[in-house]
Amino acid sequence: MNAQDIPAYMAQVGAAARAASTEMARAGTRAKNTTLTELARLLRAAVGPLGEANAKDIAAAEAAGLAAPMVDRLRLTPKVIETVAEGCEQLAAMPDPVGEITGVKRRPTGISVGQMRVPLGVFGMIYESRPNVTIEAASLAIKSGNACILRGGSEAIHSNLALWQLVQQALVAAGLPKAAVQLVETTDRAAVGRLIAMPEFVDVIIPRGGKGLIERISAEAKVPVIKHLDGNCHTYIDAEVDIAQALVVTDNAKTQKYSPCNATESLLVHQASAAAFLPQIGAIFAAKGVEMRCDAASRAILADVPGARVAEASEADWAEEYLAPVISVKVVADLDEAIAHINRYGSHHTDAILTTNHPNAMRFLREVDSASVMVNASTRFADGFEYGLGAEIGISTDKFHARGPVGLEGLTSMKWVVLGQGEVRS
Repeated sequence: MNAQDIPAYMAQVGAAARAASTEMARAGTRAKNTTLTELARLLRAAVGPLGEANAKDIAAAEAAGLAAPMVDRLRLTPKVIETVAEGCEQLAAMPDPVGEITGVKRRPTGISVGQMRVPLGVFGMIYESRPNVTIEAASLAIKSGNACILRGGSEAIHSNLALWQLVQQALVAAGLPKAAVQLVETTDRAAVGRLIAMPEFVDVIIPRGGKGLIERISAEAKVPVIKHLDGNCHTYIDAEVDIAQALVVTDNAKTQKYSPCNATESLLVHQASAAAFLPQIGAIFAAKGVEMRCDAASRAILADVPGARVAEASEADWAEEYLAPVISVKVVADLDEAIAHINRYGSHHTDAILTTNHPNAMRFLREVDSASVMVNASTRFADGFEYGLGAEIGISTDKFHARGPVGLEGLTSMKWVVLGQGEVRS
C-alpha cells in the first residue's frame, strides 16, 4: 500500500468501525460472552500457529538489533497465550456494564434522575511490541460494547495478524460484526497520523508504548487521549517494617520482570531501616546483576556488599524509568521525605510502602498522588488482570476520564437518564 492510499484506506476502516459500533452498542450480553469464550477456545487451539507467526517477528526483531526489553515484550509464549485466554473467560464471567442505571433519585418535581453506563463508541489503540495487547484490547472492546481499530507495531505484524484473525472468527461465530475489531494491516506510519486525526470516526485514542510514542500521539491527536508517559514506580521501606517480608516484596517488585511499566525503578529506605535492610537487598540485587544508583548515604552502606554494582546517582536518576536491571536507591529521613520525593520525581503510576505502622500506611495511601498506591505488596500487581478487570487496555496516569488500569468501566461513559410520567417544568 503506497502513501497515497493511506487516507482512503483509513477512512474506510473508520467508517466500518463507526457502523459496527452501533451494532455493538445494542449487542446482547450473551452474544458478547459467546464471542469471548469462543476466542479463548481458538487461542488455546492455535498455540502452535501463533508461535510460528511470533517466531518470524522475534527473528526479524533480533536481526534488526531491537533492544532486549522490546524483544522480551514481543514474545508470545504459551504462557502469555493462556493468560490472555483466561482474561477472555474472566471478562465473559463479569457483569455487563452496558445499560446499567445507577444513582436514581426522585426529585420534588416527580421526575427520577439517574445515570446509565454506555459504550464510548470507537477507540483507536496504538501500541508497540506486546502482541498480547491485540487480544486484551479486542476482548475489552467486545465486552464493553465498543468497536476498536488496532494499530500494533511493525515489529509484531505477523503475531498481530494471526491473533486478529482469531478475533474475527469468534465475532462471526457469535453473529457480531467483523468490523467491531479491525487491525490496521499496513505498517506505514502515515496510518497512525490518520487514525489520531479522525474525530468523525474515532472517539478516543489509547496509546500504549514508549514515552516517545505517547508524547507524539498526545501532541498530534485531534481526539481525546487516555495515556501514561512512563512508569517510575517506587517502593518505600518504612522505619517499622518486617525486614524479611520487605526483602521478598522488593526483590519481586524489581526483578520479577524488568521491562513492564509497573516494575519498581526507585527504592526509598527510611534511615532507621537502612543499616538492616540495604546490605541484604544489596546482596540479592548483586546476585542478579542489578545496578544500584545511590545517594551518598545508601552508597556508603552498599559499598561493602560483595559483588554489588554501586554507582553514584545523578539528579536524572530519581525520575528515570529504566526498564532494565538498574534501580535508584535513596535513604530518606522520614515518611514526609519519602512522600515528597515520590510526588516530585514519580510518574503517578504505582508506588508502594512496606510497613507495620498502620497510620503511616494510611498516610501513604492518602498523600501519594498516584494511580495505584499499595501497602505491603509488589508494584508488579498494578495490572488489570491482577486487579480482576479481566484485562486492561492500558494504565492511565491521567485524572480524567480513567485512572490506573483501564478495564471495562474505563471504556464506558455515563449519560443522564430522566424517568417521568408526564411532568412539565413550571
